Amino acid sequence: MQSRNFRLQRVGDINWLERNYRFQDISFSLDELIVVDASRECRNIEKFSAVVSSLVEDVFIPVAAGGGIRKLEDAELLFGSGADKVILNTPLFSDPILAKEIVERYGSQSLVASVDYKVIDGKVVVYIHNGTTAISTSIDDYLLHLEELGVGEVIFNSIDRDGTGFGYDIENIEKYAKSVNMPFVIMGGAGNETHLSSGLSIEGVSGVATANLFNFIGNGLPNARSYMLNSGESLARWK
Repeated sequence: MQSRNFRLQRVGDINWLERNYRFQDISFSLDELIVVDASRECRNIEKFSAVVSSLVEDVFIPVAAGGGIRKLEDAELLFGSGADKVILNTPLFSDPILAKEIVERYGSQSLVASVDYKVIDGKVVVYIHNGTTAISTSIDDYLLHLEELGVGEVIFNSIDRDGTGFGYDIENIEKYAKSVNMPFVIMGGAGNETHLSSGLSIEGVSGVATANLFNFIGNGLPNARSYMLNSGESLARWK
């Protein structure tokens, strides 16, 4: 699916992905692959795990997978299907014990917190349940809560910018990227290589994520990596 402000539009299926983007090849443009089950209803962790297993075949980069994890056994299934990390969103707020169980079993490096947010009246508001439900906890307290849970990294995802291609929410990224003692990955809004570079240049940002360049911009990912390498960004040269 392609998402814009968390409204989903179908792009293709697993066969379309394999036909148009062989991950064995495109993974040379990436440092990590993020796979999320964005289904709004009737999520099936077994079917999703099978998709993850198919996607990661012969892919050497780390894979983070999430969406619909509600118990430790769900995380175990994804790890067993080839995921190196699992991603939690709603349970971080509604069932934080699950996060602690995953960390205790697999270590902090195995758990990624997805923080979806909107800017309402100038304030950053965290949303759960696929971006439909705001929580009352402030963003500052919520990031501290994640750190106390032992989460290994944070994906800071702007719902307002999601899928727009207009660039990251630089103002709020600059405000919060240094507020946690864990890797801080930004998502939502990247539409070209300059957006990726501008995101990486922010102090405290560990990584930049994009779906736009993957779905619609042809050779957008390899071209973006070449651009950033030539600009002196600290990225691995895979080949």
